Amino acid sequence: MNELHGAGVALVTPFNEDGTIDFESLGALIEFQIDEGMDYLVSLGTTGETATLTAAERKQVWDFTAERVSGRVPLVAGIGGNNTAEVVKQIQQFDTDGYSAILSVSPYYNKPTQEGIYQHYKAIAEASKLPVILYNVPGRTGSNVAPSTALRLANEYSNIVATKEASGSFAQFSEIMRDKPASFLLISGDDPVTLPMMSIGAAGIISVIGNAYPQKVAKLTKLCAEGNYTDARTIHNQLLKITDLCFVEGNPAGVKYMLKEKGIISSDYVRLPLVTVSKETQNAIKQEIALLA
Repeated sequence: MNELHGAGVALVTPFNEDGTIDFESLGALIEFQIDEGMDYLVSLGTTGETATLTAAERKQVWDFTAERVSGRVPLVAGIGGNNTAEVVKQIQQFDTDGYSAILSVSPYYNKPTQEGIYQHYKAIAEASKLPVILYNVPGRTGSNVAPSTALRLANEYSNIVATKEASGSFAQFSEIMRDKPASFLLISGDDPVTLPMMSIGAAGIISVIGNAYPQKVAKLTKLCAEGNYTDARTIHNQLLKITDLCFVEGNPAGVKYMLKEKGIISSDYVRLPLVTVSKETQNAIKQEIALLA
């Protein structure tokens, strides 16, 4: 899966002030990502506020994104949940035209055992026509996909091709890298650890801050892939503060405000239970944008 090397971005879903999807801004965001050198795009991951979209809205976003991208870069669709049967149904009904892979988050809230996580992904792998990327984000799901479970899936299902790791555990990253099949990819799920993860062999990042700074994120991963960690470290350090501001009041509220401030999208509206960032955070974001200009 060479298409999953380098910099991917988990696209936000822009909304109008009345809460409807702002397809004009979504189109502008897609063009911005492609023009600035992002390697691939992820439609409707966590950053896309997927949990607040209806089934009809998800289809509209996926169809619009595929049509707008028109094969210029690879596309990944985020399809996950904590009801395995429903996730399988969504995957079976998904129109794969224009898409290269599916990113599927580990089941949240239920807190399944490792065997439950394995069986969940087994059902997904057997249902999917596209390659599958595991997504481990314990801070959101309430459970961890153990390296042994990720490796079991990687070894038993050839269409499970990568894991997006956001556990924060370098012991876990290292175990996966040591024991994984040669073709299986480790992908960073946290912007601040992309450089050190790539230093141990990760393929790149599925980024949040890349929405607002795609060129920097793409350059960072390219430098790391070339082994030029000195220059990569400069970009890494530049992005630390602005990345922190993405999450200080919740994702994607922070990065949506950045995109609005930079004129990429028209509104920073987020759907409840998320709310827009405070004036204090807005001012901090404005200051950091000015420093990075």
